[in-house]
Amino acid sequence: MAAVPQVAGRELSNPPSDGISSLRFSNHSDHLLVSSWDKTVRLYDASADVLRGEFTHGGPVLDCCFHDDSSGFSASADNAVRRLLFNVGKEDILGKHDAPVRCIEYSYATGQVITGSWDKTLKCWDPRGASGQERTLVGTYTQPERVYSLSLFANRLVVATAGRHVNVYDLRNMSQPEQRRESSLKYQTRCVRCYPNGTGYALSSVEGRVAMEFFDLSEAGQSKKYAFKCHRKSEAGRDIVYPVNAIAFHPIYGTFATGGCDGYVNVWDGNHKKRLYQYSKYPTSVAALSFSRDGRLLAVASSYTFEEGKKPHEPDSIFVRSVNEVEVKPKPKAYPNPTA
Repeated sequence: MAAVPQVAGRELSNPPSDGISSLRFSNHSDHLLVSSWDKTVRLYDASADVLRGEFTHGGPVLDCCFHDDSSGFSASADNAVRRLLFNVGKEDILGKHDAPVRCIEYSYATGQVITGSWDKTLKCWDPRGASGQERTLVGTYTQPERVYSLSLFANRLVVATAGRHVNVYDLRNMSQPEQRRESSLKYQTRCVRCYPNGTGYALSSVEGRVAMEFFDLSEAGQSKKYAFKCHRKSEAGRDIVYPVNAIAFHPIYGTFATGGCDGYVNVWDGNHKKRLYQYSKYPTSVAALSFSRDGRLLAVASSYTFEEGKKPHEPDSIFVRSVNEVEVKPKPKAYPNPTA
């Protein structure tokens, strides 16, 4: 295997031994939570390159999120939703779905855990309840299809499912979606992420595209939406198109990175409809991305996502790269000098 140049970032030691499903930076430090198909959830100190703790589940772990700096929650293919306390090495099962749990979010606004599953439901849990499912489950909400991706901003929750459905909820009234929408992309949704300013969301598909959507349903609001092609290449006159697995917004500048099965990470300025930067190629598919709370670090999961079936592939690895302002800061528009 050729050595990956240092420009890719620093490779974390003790990576998962199978596909990386999710990675997230803490809101409080450079702690990084990572879930994997090897059935583990790992907590790293990304700056110090130290593995702080690890839990092993009964099946592949498809997503994870932080609660506070030393505890988090996980979504597993063994159908269970767990709370993980790394400082004491203890785990609790909050409850179960009827099929693998695909995504999980913690709402700081409501203090609830929200999970989406392939059983076509969304569940809300109160982790403060004593252990025992009946005390922690707040509600179950039927979705049109299997849940593929979730994103939160304040009290707003965006749920993307199979069949290209998108439901938008207000967490204070979950009885029905505030908006029922359809993806404006023709192919299966991979990832949805809310804008840091709360006005809308970016949604990516398996067919090398990202849609920029807005919550405001007025004509003026909807006139701002658009979609663009990315993570593609031309070879012998043919367009080769890759799934866009990951979207991560920069917490300071509101620009965003996308990661694709082509092994590239691109940084975009959505307001000016421009690509700002492309990082050098990673060893295999980019499966997940996360910026640290101050935007100084970007964690990249270089991990084959089996989009071409079983084949020899590079080992799963996590790169932590220092972000240079020039890569993520929007460039001011150049206006022609007014004639004197």
